[in-house]
Order: sequence, then C-alpha cells, then structure tokens
Amino acid sequence: MSTWQFMLQSPLTWLFVTLLTFRGMVTLNRRCKGHPLANPIILSNGLIIALLLGTGTSYTTYFAGAQYVHFLLGPATVALAVPLYAQLPRLQKALGPLLIALLIGGTVGIISGIGSGMLFGLDRELLLTLAPRSVTTPIAMGIAEHIGGVPQLASVLVILTGMLACVLTIPLLQRWKWDSDIVLGFSSGIAGHGIGTARAFQISAGAGAFAGLAMGLNGVLTAVLVPLLLWLTRL
Repeated sequence: MSTWQFMLQSPLTWLFVTLLTFRGMVTLNRRCKGHPLANPIILSNGLIIALLLGTGTSYTTYFAGAQYVHFLLGPATVALAVPLYAQLPRLQKALGPLLIALLIGGTVGIISGIGSGMLFGLDRELLLTLAPRSVTTPIAMGIAEHIGGVPQLASVLVILTGMLACVLTIPLLQRWKWDSDIVLGFSSGIAGHGIGTARAFQISAGAGAFAGLAMGLNGVLTAVLVPLLLWLTRL
C-alpha cells in the first residue's frame, strides 16, 4: 500500500480534513461578512463530498475519523443549557409567545413536508420519511423508523432542511425587521435544528441559546405530533 493510499484509509486523516475544512469555511464566512450563501456548514459539506468522490473514499472510511466529532454532538447539545440559563429572565417573560410559535412552527414543519411530498406524488414510505425532516437527526431517524419511513433518508432530508433554513431564515427575518435575538434564534432552532442553532450562535449567545431551546422542544413536539397527525389523517 502506497503512502497516499495509507493516508486515505487513516481515520486521523479525515478527522483532520473535517476540522481543517470547517475552520477554513468559518474564516471565509467572516471575510464575506456572514453572507448566508457563504455558510460554513454548507460549504464544508460540499467540499468534503467533493474530496470523497475525487479520492474514491467510502463514507464508512470517512466516518471512522469523523465519528470523533459526531461523538461530541451529545455533550455539545447538553452544553446549550449553559447559555440558556443566562437567558432565563428573558425566557420567563417570553414563554407564552414562544410556546405558541413552537406549536405553529412544529406543526407547519410536519404538514409542509408531507404536503410537498403529496404534491409530487411520492409514495407513503417517502411521505413518512418527510414528516420529521425539521427536527435534529437522531430524533428524526427514530421517528421515521417508528412510523415506517426510511431512517437513513430522513437524516439526509434533515441536513438539507437545516442548510436551506440556515440560508433563508435569518436573512428574511432581518429584512422584515424582526431582528430580536429571541426571534432570530427561536425561529432558526425550529426551522433549522442543529444547523440553524450553529448559525444563531454566530449572531449572539442569546440567539444561540433560544435556538437550542427551540431545537430541543421541537424534537419532543414532533415526536408527539407526527404519530397523532398520521392517526387523524389515516395516512
């Protein structure tokens, strides 16, 4: 085995590539003054996919290194409680409107996914896969598996939804002058789950805290609403 082939098969190579790529895209995003089309997550995904295709590296080989980053998702999610605690007085004042926004946003996320699938004539399995696309990946995969969808495809749809929400949500809200960090953060968390939360933290710690809250609550709400809506509609 040549040195090049050995490097491509090494988990540490792809761990280094993942971290270096994201660091580079964050720098590029800052130089672009946070332009939504220069989102570091979208650009990093695109570049890494291109590298994997160009080198003929399988996802299994790549994930052997990237799993160390993946492992940190759990602790990072729990750690979102720290900035949220700092926002507790603001959360108490805005709790009512936030719960209403959560209920509306979560319901719209489910209905829009299933409705768009029906519009394009997708079969039932794909419709069920689309239903939990607006929540974070582990929850979406669990819901999809439970209701008869395709968990692996659900994870892809979650990422695509997050990237689209990351590009559109904050710029649209800022254009409409709804630029409170509570509004920006909570909306990003509902529409874009983890990817939207990462984008919200680029605005402020407050926006990131409310995005993390929305991401968690929307996961719980969707896990309850999806089976209920499917039972009511007999889908």
